[in-house]
Amino acid sequence: MEPKWWHGKVAYQIYPKSFCDSNGDGIGDLKGIISKLDYLQALGIDILWLSPIYPSPFVDQGYDIADYENIEPLFGNLDDFDHLVAAAKERNIDVIMDLVANHCSDQHPWFKKACADLNSEEAGYFYFVKGKNGKVPNNLRSYFGGSVWDHIPGHEDEDIFYSHYFAKGQPDLNWYNPKLREQVYKFTNFWLQRGVKGFRVDAILSIVKDLSFPDLPPDDTDGMCHAANMNARNLHQIGPFLNELKAKTFTPADSFTVGEVLTVTPESVKDFAGANGYFSTLFDLSAREKVESFPHYRMFPNLLPDDFAQCVFDTQDLNQKVDAFVAPIIENHDEPRGLSYYMPDYLQNAVGAKTIATFLMGLRGIPFIYQGQEIGMTNTAFQSIDEFDDLYAKNEYRDMLEHGYTPEQAVASCARHGRDNARTPMLWDDSANAGFTTGKPWMRVHQDYKTLNVKNQFGVLGSTFSYYQDLIKLRKAPEYAHVFTYGSFERVMIDQGLIAYLRTDKETEQQLLVIINTRKDSCTYDLSALGDKRVCKHQPQVLISANEATLSVKADGVDGIINLGCGGAMIVAL
Repeated sequence: MEPKWWHGKVAYQIYPKSFCDSNGDGIGDLKGIISKLDYLQALGIDILWLSPIYPSPFVDQGYDIADYENIEPLFGNLDDFDHLVAAAKERNIDVIMDLVANHCSDQHPWFKKACADLNSEEAGYFYFVKGKNGKVPNNLRSYFGGSVWDHIPGHEDEDIFYSHYFAKGQPDLNWYNPKLREQVYKFTNFWLQRGVKGFRVDAILSIVKDLSFPDLPPDDTDGMCHAANMNARNLHQIGPFLNELKAKTFTPADSFTVGEVLTVTPESVKDFAGANGYFSTLFDLSAREKVESFPHYRMFPNLLPDDFAQCVFDTQDLNQKVDAFVAPIIENHDEPRGLSYYMPDYLQNAVGAKTIATFLMGLRGIPFIYQGQEIGMTNTAFQSIDEFDDLYAKNEYRDMLEHGYTPEQAVASCARHGRDNARTPMLWDDSANAGFTTGKPWMRVHQDYKTLNVKNQFGVLGSTFSYYQDLIKLRKAPEYAHVFTYGSFERVMIDQGLIAYLRTDKETEQQLLVIINTRKDSCTYDLSALGDKRVCKHQPQVLISANEATLSVKADGVDGIINLGCGGAMIVAL
């Protein structure tokens, strides 16, 4: 693999609205982020991804963009942004942004002009399509429920619709129009010229459409089919679009890019993230994809640690076969907290936080940490649908009521599956509103903020935060950086909660075993069971361990017994 500047880095995602509020209006902002850069530097991260900070009506929390070349006033202004980029760079942290180019806001000037004049140039930036037989053009269901089609504002009496794979306020952009694509490249380069080092590329598979707009086989009793199924059918069309985007923006700037790409196949992963791929890397969203392969919360399966590990291992294998990089994650702004979602009840705590951290930080690729993950944040105990802000959760709540759920059952399901779990304020200390704001927070504060916060963990030996620091230091340690960055991945076992994998670098003759125990009971693992998988025969050495995991080296000085209590985790050099 050709070395890149971003290899060996660790990334961190900030949800600006919920990270730190500097002015007491209850909403996080850029100055708040700047005030916490020393904290991020102390954690050890190298790349900072900011979720959208563009002007927006916030129909979908900023992913509905009304101006691609400015800052939402709630967050600050362009001067604040420039200060943030410069201050981060002083701490050896590069900033990347969200590139949201499948859709914009219905408040964007393009859409307003398009609706005012259906023959305007801007009208060609969108999908304005006639209905079929008195109905909408096809039976696709949006990501947030309901049809992807609505009447064009101001033209409700006409049989013409616009497409929105997400909310009604997020009209899809027509990538088949070269003039629209040039606009995308223009605003992308605007931010690169301001010092941004790259992008997380949002919902990019949705840019490809079947322009005949056919119906697809229904996947639920409503007679509709999820829009994602159309993405998968048209994936073969995306190459020219993304190669052009890369050539006109990313490549000249030597950008780091990470794609939000689902339904990756053995055939397509090389195109997306191989040596000459569209992007530098892809998020591992395989576990969420497994959950969200079902159209509604009421159908979502519960994943056990073994299920989660199987998804991750499959992704590691898939990317490794074509020498593609991957970005492993536990959670992000679109998911509930991984600690609450993938770990058993008895490990949804500080013990489990270190267990799952060990699993994440040993993997091949560039790991992303989501704000609060480094202190072990769990799901928030929402009590009422009125406490939710997410459009998706509110639509699912109504769906469950229509299918016979009680309000209490529907709220409990939203509380388990909802994205708002990741969007509650960051927990800085045990003061009012967890130190996030001096005003009224826009979203309710986590119930455990008095004990679960940065103040209680920063500089505290044995805390989840200090353990993340140690894991990051280990990944970057000169003697192990090469094996963590370029070493191969090989699964060892997924056995009823006992999960292990190997990282091997033949160039440096190094091999690491990463092993965790998510069982309730203690267990042991004999290194001799590795057999031929073990290619290095040095005396085993514990590099890092959590929750009282221990290694007893055998008399031969080569093998040993690993002892793992509940939540025990270890990385061993072999």
